[in-house]
Amino acid sequence: MSDQVKELLRDYPVRLELPVLWGNMDAFGHVNNLIYMRWFESGRIAYLEAMGAMGAEADPALADIGPILGHTDCRFRIPLEYPDTITVGVRVTEIGEDRFNMEHKVVSHQHAKVAAEGSGLIVCVDYKRGGKVAIPQAWREAIARLEG
Repeated sequence: MSDQVKELLRDYPVRLELPVLWGNMDAFGHVNNLIYMRWFESGRIAYLEAMGAMGAEADPALADIGPILGHTDCRFRIPLEYPDTITVGVRVTEIGEDRFNMEHKVVSHQHAKVAAEGSGLIVCVDYKRGGKVAIPQAWREAIARLEG
């Protein structure tokens, strides 16, 4: 990763590097819009894993509590093509009682530019009982740790 790419992502504590695949392109010869949403999702999952909210790191006491995507958006900056590598950066910008906002940034290594930016509203839910619940204190502490 170049210094330019690192600088563009300096405020994003969780970063995930991914290849641009031939199959990511559409009939117009650039990466299909849906792929950016998948990259955002992969970045969100990496962040949630880093905070211990998913996977093997998840607290068994919170087994029924989990995140759900309530809203997402994307602003496309430049088109991407194969071959390239991107890094998606993720950060939490706002925390409420039962939800938090994540920002995503996709940076092209080939162009050393931002290719897309977006956000995702994550709502904390109790899957067993159904409905929203307060964000667990352990999650709040993990976000604070990640965001420094």
